[in-house]
Amino acid sequence: MRFSALKVLTQGLTGNRGWRAHWRDPEPAEAYDIVIIGGGGHGLSTAYYLAKEHGLRRIAVLEKGYIGGGNIGRNTTIVRANYFLPGNSEFYSHSLKLWEGLEADLNYNVMHSQRGQIGLFHSDGQRDAAIRRANSIRNQGDDAELLSVAQLRKMVPYLDYDQGRFPIYGGLLQRRAGTARHDAVAWGYARGADQLGVDLIQNCEVTGIDIAQGVVQGVQTSRGAIRAKKVAMVVAGRSSQVAAMAGMRLPIESHVLQAFVTEGLKPCIDHVISFGM
Repeated sequence: MRFSALKVLTQGLTGNRGWRAHWRDPEPAEAYDIVIIGGGGHGLSTAYYLAKEHGLRRIAVLEKGYIGGGNIGRNTTIVRANYFLPGNSEFYSHSLKLWEGLEADLNYNVMHSQRGQIGLFHSDGQRDAAIRRANSIRNQGDDAELLSVAQLRKMVPYLDYDQGRFPIYGGLLQRRAGTARHDAVAWGYARGADQLGVDLIQNCEVTGIDIAQGVVQGVQTSRGAIRAKKVAMVVAGRSSQVAAMAGMRLPIESHVLQAFVTEGLKPCIDHVISFGM
């Protein structure tokens, strides 16, 4: 089933009775070539690109809950390529290009809206840092514009520019940045992976990893044992816990990150604003 404007219109006029489930709900097979633990955005995209770009088909994604119900459903929505450090800047530059073609690739609306993003600076030192960042971004091949207070007032008149503690000195604008719905991204990748033959196994918690002579043989789950030639862990903040099942101690810690991100509601908010670069 492909989405189109005509399809949406006809379904709306006929009570939306013709839509089918976006992906199958299969029972786990006894064995797969690849098992991916974690049905979030990264796990689903890994399955999708393994199938699409590398032609692999005997793949299963195991999700403890339901697709799009984990960290992906609570993620921030800013899409941008305005990072400064080497490694980060290249990664996000490539990522932004993927975002710009993602909906066409998946034939799915992930609500990607390139409304731009402005990072505010509040001191001379932050302005100098923003100039260095802008030069780095443009050298990377992406867009960046320094905005004066006068330019900002025209674009975002509702900000308090003169409040005493954090006066606004200007901003760094990336027009190609924007927002997306990350749970919709998970659903789009799930739909695409399913169409390529990937089994998406929901409500399937991994409880153990089977290893023989140092080689992974498969996983134990709440829905039985599943053999696999390769097992991938894509579980975000649960990485240390799942790795421990394989006898590995990862040199990382998970920390809660809380952020306030404006949700763009046209025409009320035309730009995403982040405070304190």
